[in-house]
Amino acid sequence: MANTTTLARHLVAWSGSTQNGGAQNGGAHLRADIVRTILALADAGLAIADLVAMGPLAGEMAAVRGESNGDTQKELDLRAHDIVVDRLAGAPVAVVGSEESDAPVLLNPAGTLVVAIDPLDGSSNIETNVSVGTIFSILGVEDPTDPAASLLQPGHRQLAAGFLVYGPQTALVLTLGEGTEIFFLDKRPVEPLPAVHGGAGWASPAPRTPKAEFVRMTSPVTVMAETKEFAINASNQRHWAPSIRTYVDDCLAGSDGPRAKNYNMRWIASLVADAFRILRRGGVYLYPTDERPGYRSGRLRLVYEANPIALVIEQAGGAATDGQNRILDLTPRHLHERTALVFGSQTEVRRVAEHHTAPAILADRAPLFGQRGLLRA
Repeated sequence: MANTTTLARHLVAWSGSTQNGGAQNGGAHLRADIVRTILALADAGLAIADLVAMGPLAGEMAAVRGESNGDTQKELDLRAHDIVVDRLAGAPVAVVGSEESDAPVLLNPAGTLVVAIDPLDGSSNIETNVSVGTIFSILGVEDPTDPAASLLQPGHRQLAAGFLVYGPQTALVLTLGEGTEIFFLDKRPVEPLPAVHGGAGWASPAPRTPKAEFVRMTSPVTVMAETKEFAINASNQRHWAPSIRTYVDDCLAGSDGPRAKNYNMRWIASLVADAFRILRRGGVYLYPTDERPGYRSGRLRLVYEANPIALVIEQAGGAATDGQNRILDLTPRHLHERTALVFGSQTEVRRVAEHHTAPAILADRAPLFGQRGLLRA
């Protein structure tokens, strides 16, 4: 276990580091701007975590308020968006590209950075008390006369990325391009003040104040190369391409099938929760394209979901593709572009790609699974 440190101290140390000559994330001024932006996002996360923790006591957070870019917007989606934009208004951020806004939100014309964000990932789980989160990507401004265009850079140009998980633990997962680390929210109260003697005798001690800071309790994380877990929404199997069906059939066939080992299937329907699980104990996540309208190019958003998750996973030694192509090499055409996403343990991500590109795999499975695959319609 690494020495405990707070997020703020970690970022300050990084901003003054001369490791690699600062080439990955620019010079000292740019690093300082990245630090300010991440701290603003962490502050937004504190506010959102408090709101999530209140549940229905905060109001009808799961109430449908509208639709944006083909997805339903709930009260908590909009509240989270407003919180993030409010906090980033004081940071050196020129533009925010949010899932909850059709167009980029202009903030600081002199800003050096742009932020792409999903303010509230997993909102279908709000009323069921399942983990939700916030996903973010930080990029540099390429053209000050058109900062919004900088949101459409390929993912390998991200300066930093990460996500927050609001669950039993509130955690912030972060990469600065030098590995992936996890910080946990510490809200333990500070030591109480001693009792104060007043005219009527000894008064009660002053109330203790929470620390409310993110603390790193683990070493940089590494995604295990091998796994026995996969995550996919099996209810969509009838819409999958043969390559995905065959891959899942192979996993579910267990020790008697071509993989010769037993797999467990996990699906939380919260991207941040699934990603966090994979960071902690390995696995592979699949959200493929399928034949339904609206899903033929994939369902997740490239700019503010797939790209930041891909950078986090790659920096932890894993891999991320759209089934065949590296996510971080894709160039977005517009802010809300959708993509398929497969990420996690390298061995499994590579095997999924092989199922897409090697017809012989499908042919080899045909005698066993062609008519009676475990997930055949």
